[in-house]
Amino acid sequence: MSAYQIDAFLEAQAAELNASENTRLAYARDLLDFSTYQTAKGSTLIRAHRDQIEAYLIRCEAEGLARSTRARRLSALKQFFRFAYEEGWRADNPTLQIKGPGRAKHLPKTLAQDDVDTLLHAARAHGRSDLERARNACLLEVLYATGLRVSELVALPVAAVRGNPEMILVRGKGGKERMVPLSGPAREALQTWLAARDAKETEGAARGKPESRFLFPSHGKAGHLTRHRFHALIKELALAAGLDPAKISPHTLRHAFATHLLANGADLMSIQALLGHADVSTTEIYTHVLDARLKDLVLTHHPLANAD
Repeated sequence: MSAYQIDAFLEAQAAELNASENTRLAYARDLLDFSTYQTAKGSTLIRAHRDQIEAYLIRCEAEGLARSTRARRLSALKQFFRFAYEEGWRADNPTLQIKGPGRAKHLPKTLAQDDVDTLLHAARAHGRSDLERARNACLLEVLYATGLRVSELVALPVAAVRGNPEMILVRGKGGKERMVPLSGPAREALQTWLAARDAKETEGAARGKPESRFLFPSHGKAGHLTRHRFHALIKELALAAGLDPAKISPHTLRHAFATHLLANGADLMSIQALLGHADVSTTEIYTHVLDARLKDLVLTHHPLANAD
């Protein structure tokens, strides 16, 4: 019965909240883990009591699970039992009074402007062919110019960038759409890549291959460059640029986009809109990044910093 209820919950998440596949897979893993825990205790998922859920969370902490993982598991349970109550599977919601561990607030990793320039230069030069180099340059120029999430970037439809637009429409989390502007270098990289991409697609069409609707086509199941491949690619580009790959990821460039905008006078509400954050409090983390940089600047460059 638990499997049916989990499936129904996940279908509702997809249909009503437009939850991404990654989100649904995470919920499924979390709910199955708790269901297995309940079975070992002689109970079931749907019959769980508050004390059983709290005992489960304590066990997760004892196992050394990260605070963020425990917070996500409780979030999955809270949403599931709210759904169960609304569906009439239960007469109460046992998670209402349970408080989670919260998420530890870490300052996001970012890059200095010089490091970004070095990485962009490496992207233009790195690749086995002109086609790969054009694609790599386009990926990084667009990512840094727009601050897109990597899932939004790799799944961009080619129709969104036809006609050399100054802004593109992006579909983000929960199916929400937003407009993001393109810089001059990003538009130039896009046009170079489009010419190379279209020529490749034309060659494929001559052999009977259907044309891809994605800006960054791939032979894989998704039909476009995957998040995992792009993550590996940006590590390769970091190495080629002489930068530490452990400190660079697609998300690092998203953070750099926001931090550099803020440092150059952009307001939080504008950055929130560009990043697609639902709440400005999420965007406020970048003010702390800037504060930390300013503090370091004063401590290392102020004439009295080393005074006794």
